[in-house]
Amino acid sequence: MINLLIVEDEATLSDNIKEILTDLGEITQVYDGEEGLFEAESGVYDLILLDLMLPEKNGYEVLAELREKNIQTPVLILTAKDALEDKVTGFQKGADDYLTKPFYREELIMRVKALLKRSLGLFAENQLVYKNITCNLATKEVTIDDDVLPIQGKEFDLLVYFIQNKGVILTKEQIFDRIWGFDSDTTITVVEVYMSHLRKHLKPSGIDQLFKTLRNVGYILQKD
Repeated sequence: MINLLIVEDEATLSDNIKEILTDLGEITQVYDGEEGLFEAESGVYDLILLDLMLPEKNGYEVLAELREKNIQTPVLILTAKDALEDKVTGFQKGADDYLTKPFYREELIMRVKALLKRSLGLFAENQLVYKNITCNLATKEVTIDDDVLPIQGKEFDLLVYFIQNKGVILTKEQIFDRIWGFDSDTTITVVEVYMSHLRKHLKPSGIDQLFKTLRNVGYILQKD
């Protein structure tokens, strides 16, 4: 499941953006820069939609701090500031795209889809591909060389998360927050259980060997 973060202090506009993008994934809304920075630092989001004129911390400050901490989550700036110098500053701070208010519904959807496609490696028909594995995000089906694997539910979400972040160390805390959620009733040990199940399903193909365990830290899926 794709996770989007909206950092916008105008509640009505934030709700409108959420309604426009609701079919694309799970959406979290926050209303000031401090809270936006806190959420973004978790590393569980695939895209951040960031207003510039925010209370507590403005969007430029949030963006600059994220990039200084090497958090490379794509950021789409949404703002009424349409001067060229504002756009230049946004890109210099590390923005991936810039959309001025008011904007058309269709343009927002297209910009978001383009950023997700570029950052997550999505292919046609919502397919995510890694070596000979194909994950269909629409049907939630995993195939290896056209053979369907019994990978479903949270296991599917776990595999997709790793493929989207191949070559990146994912801590157990990040995985837990992303797949099960901050307010889950289960414990973080569930991560190890599901990793074990996932590896068993991938073992016949040898893909399980590409998942490396980093003791007391987390896991990493080797790059292509």
